[in-house]
Amino acid sequence: MAHLPGRPAELVQRLRQPGGRGQDPAYLRAPLRHGAAPEVALKPLYVEKLLETYGAEQQEIEEFVELAERANEPGWWHTYRDVLPNWFSAYVSLEAGARTLRTYEPHYVTGLLQTHAYARGVLRGGFPGEADEDLARRVDLRLRRQGLLDRPGAPTLWVVMEEAVLHRVVGGPEVMREQIERLLEVSELEHVSVDVVPFTAGAHVGACAPFTYFRFEEPELPDIVYTEVLSGAMYLDQRSDVSAHLEAHNRMSLLSSDADSKALLNRMRKEYS
Repeated sequence: MAHLPGRPAELVQRLRQPGGRGQDPAYLRAPLRHGAAPEVALKPLYVEKLLETYGAEQQEIEEFVELAERANEPGWWHTYRDVLPNWFSAYVSLEAGARTLRTYEPHYVTGLLQTHAYARGVLRGGFPGEADEDLARRVDLRLRRQGLLDRPGAPTLWVVMEEAVLHRVVGGPEVMREQIERLLEVSELEHVSVDVVPFTAGAHVGACAPFTYFRFEEPELPDIVYTEVLSGAMYLDQRSDVSAHLEAHNRMSLLSSDADSKALLNRMRKEYS
């Protein structure tokens, strides 16, 4: 994920000002958006020539070129490429660079909050014929991703899940009890919210596929929504698509209060005791 600290971010804003050579921001927007999806690498020479064309100062050019070079460096997850599909590599990169994550989960606990045993059960169900060694690497990758919630300046995570998630038994009662205890634990953190939509909410606007909404610190990077299908995923950045998912998440979060969600989690924990 490409970050735009300090002066580079200011440069983008200045070159986009009316009356300047940046009236059409596409020359900067394109490479930056490519940086958010690691399938397309930033080309330092391309960045340098663009900034020279648009009248950037030499120090500013050097900072942007350094940024482009850093953006092309593989993330820690690159070492898991043998068990990480190309279409999900982009997700891990976006997740690592996001300031805000909002997820909707109708089937399972979101990956960032899964326990080891629960994650293994979910992944075994998704990859029934996989060798134990490869499955262990998938679990390890999922658990390493969770480290971003413990780092300084951790992103805000807002999870909306269906009550059905708590009734879908993964790994047995003990695993489910441990997983629910984990949800109760993290829901006490200031930067984590867990809302459980009860069955009594009935039909609602978000009853669809799981999705994750990403927002970034840098205003130059667009908000992005990730949603899965059986054999892959889609990354949406059109404003209408992003707004529709954000509105759905907002509406679903109103279907249950924090107190109600915790009460439901506690009740389900007792059922698995």
